[in-house]
Amino acid sequence: MCGGFTCSKNALIALNVLYVVVASILISVAVYGQASSVGGNLPIVGGILACGVFLILISLLGLAGAVKHHQVMLFFYMVILFLLFLVQFSVACACLAVNSDQQETIAQQGWKKVNKDVKEQVQERFQCCGFQSSIQPVNSTDDNPSCELVHKICCNNMHNVPNCKCEPCMEKLKETIDNAFKLCGGIGLFFSFTEFLGVWLTVRYRNQKDPRANPSAFL
Repeated sequence: MCGGFTCSKNALIALNVLYVVVASILISVAVYGQASSVGGNLPIVGGILACGVFLILISLLGLAGAVKHHQVMLFFYMVILFLLFLVQFSVACACLAVNSDQQETIAQQGWKKVNKDVKEQVQERFQCCGFQSSIQPVNSTDDNPSCELVHKICCNNMHNVPNCKCEPCMEKLKETIDNAFKLCGGIGLFFSFTEFLGVWLTVRYRNQKDPRANPSAFL
């Protein structure tokens, strides 16, 4: 069993290196979730992104504390990491608990908040028109872009179909948004338990004596 001072030190250093990798994955997943969710107006996905950035900063503190066996650094690292575990665990559970109706409501709120240029980009990328209805004015309005171009793209190979229209954007985005929530929630939940492991390992390492140090200097 790995119970010595050197083994605990190396394990904590390796764990913090893993946290850097984990944080990079969380940031990448959150960016994907924002890009897939009508302009990135999903606060839950933003929480995953914030956790990823914060985890990188905390891992640097943990690396410094582990290398130096600094009692104060390790204490603050342990406390902050535990708080981050609670936040990330809660956010990940929230992502997994959102049902399809709630996803549609959140996406609709995001659609209303973004400007017309972003809506136009979404319509061109997913070849859709409007959010829940494809009945859009041909000319652009203050709130909604024109659907004339995307209708031509959608109906390019369907000349014989009367009143051909593109599907509403929600129909095209539904699967993408659902995948983004599940991906953010699953990865966040899995890696939140590694943070709990880090707290336990830090407590153990902090209470061990450095055999190379002066015993009277140990706090």
